Order: sequence, then C-alpha cells, then structure tokens
Amino acid sequence: MVKGDIILITFPFTNLTGSKLRPAVVLIETTLDVTVSFITSQITWQEESDLFIMPSETNGIKKESLVRTGKIATIDKQFVKGKLGQLTVSEVKVFNEKLKSLLQLN
Repeated sequence: MVKGDIILITFPFTNLTGSKLRPAVVLIETTLDVTVSFITSQITWQEESDLFIMPSETNGIKKESLVRTGKIATIDKQFVKGKLGQLTVSEVKVFNEKLKSLLQLN
C-alpha cells in the first residue's frame, strides 16, 4: 500500500462503540499498521479540510464522496479487506495541501 491508495477497512466509530467497513485513503503503511483518512458519501458534512472526489474507475468509489482529512486513524493491517483504487496524482497533491493546513504545517 502506498499513500493515496483507497482501501476497504474496518474503521472504528469516533466514540469507540463499534466499527464499520468503509473506504479510506492510505496515509502511511508500517510493518504492522496502516494510517488512513476515512471516506464518506455524506457530502453535506463537508469541512474546509475535506477533499471532494467523484466516482471513477481509478478510485473505485461508487458515489460522490469526501476524504475526511480530520478523521485519521492508525489501524492494524489485519483489518484491511482490499484495495478499491487510488487517488489521482492531482488529488494526492490537493490532499497533501489539506493535510498541511489541517495539521498547521505551513
């Protein structure tokens, strides 16, 4: 897995009461874990740091979606269920800029 890959992963709810299989964008893969930003099709929730993506053969997403850069989790790689696709080079560039802004790295 590389940065920008879109995978299916069991993602925990923010209140830790459960989890859901959902798409996510890979930020970093280590030996045991993968750090991801989750993807939602609830586009009315868009925040400034979110990346809007359209469905395509490249990304494997079925609906207009948001990459929620503020919803980051590090999860054991055993919970990765497969790869859907990947962001384009230009989407990764915008994603990086949104992450820099969100994390105040400018």
